[in-house]
Amino acid sequence: MSRRSAARKATRYPPCVVDSQGELPLFPLESVVLFPRVFVPLHIFEPRYRQMMEHALAGPRVLGMATVLPECVGEMASNPPLFEVGCAGFIQAWERLADGRFDLVLQGTRRFRILRETPPAGAGLYRIAEVEWLEDAPVARGEEADVAAARARVLETLRELLQRAGQEPREFASEQLEALDSETFTNSLCQSIALPVEEKQGLLQAAGVRARLDTLSGVLQFQLARARLPGGASDALH
Repeated sequence: MSRRSAARKATRYPPCVVDSQGELPLFPLESVVLFPRVFVPLHIFEPRYRQMMEHALAGPRVLGMATVLPECVGEMASNPPLFEVGCAGFIQAWERLADGRFDLVLQGTRRFRILRETPPAGAGLYRIAEVEWLEDAPVARGEEADVAAARARVLETLRELLQRAGQEPREFASEQLEALDSETFTNSLCQSIALPVEEKQGLLQAAGVRARLDTLSGVLQFQLARARLPGGASDALH
């Protein structure tokens, strides 16, 4: 199946999960933190995750993305410890390669907290967790002006960071980015900006748009303060 035909087959939005708890197949990665509403391309090659994909495609097409603790990335071949907060992803498009590997596009849907891992059923090879779903607090009435100001601060900080790093800042001033709703705007930047995994995980764990945007602003202001130090410009956003 081609990426184009897979994309046609996929629905635009994933099904809504209404239960407060559920069970998810876990897909641990060492350097990816998925955020709601954001798309991420992935390549799956390990036998256990090929099996996970087969099972997911036969069902609701949902995976639980969770990030490995940085000090445990050397244990990827086994079952390394994970941050307890992750994000479910809906398999928006996929391609099954001739040798059994998969290319896919995952759309972040909803944050979760791992309550406990459960033993794989039957001949299952991949990890499964019982999770509770975490709600993102929406922007409250009366907070719109504060959120707009925070968005403007984030963009201005990004422009200066990119300029100091010798990069082109125009992409962050585009009408397309500024036209996004606040949740998509915030989560897209959290996903795309090059930050240490621990800082991205902290952004994911922020409970809602306002908290995540404020946290992102603080992270970027810290990066900018470092970049303003002698010799610090080359470290901006790394």
